[in-house]
Amino acid sequence: MQKLTRRNLLRASALASLTPLILTASDPTVAVTPVGRWRTVDDKTGKPRSIVRVWEENGRFFGKVEQSLNPERAGRRCDKCTDERKDQLVVGMVIIRNLELKGDEYSGGDILDPDNGKIYRCKLRVREYGKVLSVRGYLGASMFGRSQTWTREPETGAETDGQRN
Repeated sequence: MQKLTRRNLLRASALASLTPLILTASDPTVAVTPVGRWRTVDDKTGKPRSIVRVWEENGRFFGKVEQSLNPERAGRRCDKCTDERKDQLVVGMVIIRNLELKGDEYSGGDILDPDNGKIYRCKLRVREYGKVLSVRGYLGASMFGRSQTWTREPETGAETDGQRN
């Protein structure tokens, strides 16, 4: 009888230690960050365009084009950029800079459109339990801009802090 009691006690203890993990995973109020890989979509064609990696550094969030999903555009340079990114390869380029968490969105930084070289103010909002990222680029007021919806991509397994920046 003592073995049965000890076994039940171990089971109850294991279940009690897992319960917070299970509840946290299903709780929509748990914060999910934009850190990770995101599939972008072309506004005009609706076709997948690139993979952008977002990372956090000293409380600020940045994003870099990690991969082009269109082989014809893989070696493209930002010839219309007007800042230090002019003529850089788009793959490997930091396009999101200096966003900070403010309430339930990330803002205060900017996003570059490599197609036209323009830099826009930017807001990000993580939705659908971290599966979707709403990206808004705008000039002046947020109502004057455009939005995209990016979808989270699985990690490839080779990423480390030193490799993603």
